[in-house]
Amino acid sequence: MKVVDLRKRSWKFDERIEYLTRRGEILTDEYESVVKEIIRNVKERGDEALIEYTKKFDKLSLTPETLEIPFEKLEEAYEEIEANVREALEVAEERIRNFHEKQLENSFFKEEKGIILGQKVLPLERVGIYVPGGKAAYPSTVLMNAVPAKVAGVEEIIMVSPKPNKYTLAAAYLAGVDRVFQVGGAQAVAALAYGTDTVPKVDKIVGPGNIYVALAKKLLFGVVDIDMIAGPSEVLVIADESVDPDWVAADLLSQAEHDELAAPILITPSEKVADLVSKSVKKLLEKLDRKEIAEKSVERFGTIFIVEDLHHACEVANLIAPEHLEIMTEEPMALLPFIKHAGAIFLGKYTTEPLGDYILGPNHTLPTGGTARFFSPLGVYDFLKKSSVLYVSEEGFRWVSHLAEYLAEAEGLDAHALAVRIRRKE
Repeated sequence: MKVVDLRKRSWKFDERIEYLTRRGEILTDEYESVVKEIIRNVKERGDEALIEYTKKFDKLSLTPETLEIPFEKLEEAYEEIEANVREALEVAEERIRNFHEKQLENSFFKEEKGIILGQKVLPLERVGIYVPGGKAAYPSTVLMNAVPAKVAGVEEIIMVSPKPNKYTLAAAYLAGVDRVFQVGGAQAVAALAYGTDTVPKVDKIVGPGNIYVALAKKLLFGVVDIDMIAGPSEVLVIADESVDPDWVAADLLSQAEHDELAAPILITPSEKVADLVSKSVKKLLEKLDRKEIAEKSVERFGTIFIVEDLHHACEVANLIAPEHLEIMTEEPMALLPFIKHAGAIFLGKYTTEPLGDYILGPNHTLPTGGTARFFSPLGVYDFLKKSSVLYVSEEGFRWVSHLAEYLAEAEGLDAHALAVRIRRKE
């Protein structure tokens, strides 16, 4: 891992910080033209293009009749998976549902002097969830995306995933997914956005994916709503000498194994911790089944920042605005007030990030690449829309009409003023 000393006054302009936060842009120019072509083809040729790209990229030969996985296959998968995995999925589903039920919003109305104002909260009618399936299977992602949609009251959930396995299908059944299509990549996103003869058009697309998926969501925003533009995964650990360096190293590698572009980052005021964690990462890498992927991530983006103290560590973390932030210090709660930007904050040495990925309940679909400065974790609120409700009685009209007329005249909009004035009984 690259060691960078930030114990200097100009640390905010450090090139390594910018390199880490902008790494998701590395491949954008290279792939954007390809993604645009895929989107155009799917829009114009529908199922035919979708089937061609699935054969090209996923090596899977499909027909319009086999694009969709029959619903009974979901139930079969749920019954066939190992009992311990089924139990884990059931507990995770319950915890995720219980957590997200707290996020529900209510409609409201307020009356004052003959004017009724309010907000009507409604679920989206149909949403698409993208579940990666290339380098690994992600039943946990199915739950994290589908359960909040069900809690929100979404009428129909359409799932797309390249080569979904029995665990992914079982999770889809448990979470209440309505239809599953075995397609992925930018072509699947385009199919959801525009609709084809087989794949229905949706109102919103959520869920993480590779560079093709992220760019497709970005380019199709406006045609369809999206949750966020999620790039490569990252974990930032703030650690002091109270924590076992092997624990820190293991948590860093838990994200490095996701993707060659994932970023494992450590911030510590201790040179001793920096040295021990660096050595531990090298040692633990040798034990990983996905060593090749994790090793590339560590080589390119693995970074240890040495800082003045723990408060300085929080400043650096806020500048990076990581997807996952672990605070592994003697008093982790003491640092929470100083954290402004992070997708999810894991406090304490036992709160390892994989617990959040799978079982604790808060959503693991999180903003990446510094976008935690303005994006939030996926939640029930992503599957709701709001309509303003306005009612004005004659009494209310007399109360506010002249004020609206004054503003219309100030803006030079005569017809606006006329629409108000014509209602006066003078």
